Amino acid sequence: MKLMHLSDIHLGKRLNDFSLLEDQQYILRKILEIIDAESPQCVILAGDIYDKSVPPAEAVTLFDRFLSAISKRSIPVLMISGNHDSAERIAFASGILQQSGIHISPVYNGTLEPVTLSDEWGTVQFYLLPFIRPSAVRRFFPEQEITSYTDAVNAAVDALHLDTTRRNVIVTHQFVTGASCCDSEEHIVGGTENVDASAFDGFDYVALGHIHNPQNIGSERIRYCGTPLKYSLSEAKHRKTVTIAELKEKGSLTIREIPLTPLRDVREISGTFAEMMAGEKSDDLISVVLTDEDEIPDAVYKLRTVYPNILQVRYDNKRSRFRTDFTDVTASEEQSPLELFASLYALQNNDEMTDEKKEYIRRLMETIEGEEA
Repeated sequence: MKLMHLSDIHLGKRLNDFSLLEDQQYILRKILEIIDAESPQCVILAGDIYDKSVPPAEAVTLFDRFLSAISKRSIPVLMISGNHDSAERIAFASGILQQSGIHISPVYNGTLEPVTLSDEWGTVQFYLLPFIRPSAVRRFFPEQEITSYTDAVNAAVDALHLDTTRRNVIVTHQFVTGASCCDSEEHIVGGTENVDASAFDGFDYVALGHIHNPQNIGSERIRYCGTPLKYSLSEAKHRKTVTIAELKEKGSLTIREIPLTPLRDVREISGTFAEMMAGEKSDDLISVVLTDEDEIPDAVYKLRTVYPNILQVRYDNKRSRFRTDFTDVTASEEQSPLELFASLYALQNNDEMTDEKKEYIRRLMETIEGEEA
């Protein structure tokens, strides 16, 4: 069975106040082209369909068109809610949509009814487990001690009573221990939301959402497909893809990645202001790092004549690398006023005063002392 694994579309996302709706519309069209070329037997959407629990109307309309386009191709869709989604809103009308081959996880209620699909090797059981927290699972298993995310997922999976002689796939949206994160993902300080990979031992394929960088956890069997677009500057070097997973007979799994090319890339470029102004004009979403030692007045407005979609402008020079730490400045009776001033200057500017500047300050101090006398 050929599966197309997608997740974390984050429809309605804004990046530094730039709307990405046009970029998302473009990439969904590209994904439909891949669907036509690959002819998968089902499409998996592993959560974070929207960027917010109450998405903007434009995002809902875009997703409606995407789902309708897949449905017209008579391809089953297996979809769950992620931590950015409202599980109740995602599950709306799921009973009606199921008749069109669109299977959506309900709000977790302690049970998971599998979706069964068939191919030439038999049946595959798909379990749709939305993003869950220990508090959401605990009340359904009062006899169990559920304090961690691993406990919660273990309880949910144990309740399935898997037949491991059959092919089993779980679609879920959790942070599995060992995954590599980036800035655009929400995760709890200290890693208390981690789920141990052993929770998924009974599954032939684990279609994960939540992490934006495509990666396997331990083996190809446990897989994050990543986002279809770059959603933060920390993802600038990511290679975005669509994951194709193929299950044949029990124990057989192959993974392929199909590259995705965005409408506008997210990039970081670095150099002097003059070098940046001489660069090739680009509509990409760009973070500019200026290496000039002196600040350029109105740099962002000038640079937008070349890079209209600038996300930010920052400096990387002696001054920007300097971090003020006034605890290093200690007044000593052995230091003259000029030496104290020179120490403060060096700390503030991350550079030593030149002899010319010292002479100027010395004369200034003498003038002030003379006036006070």
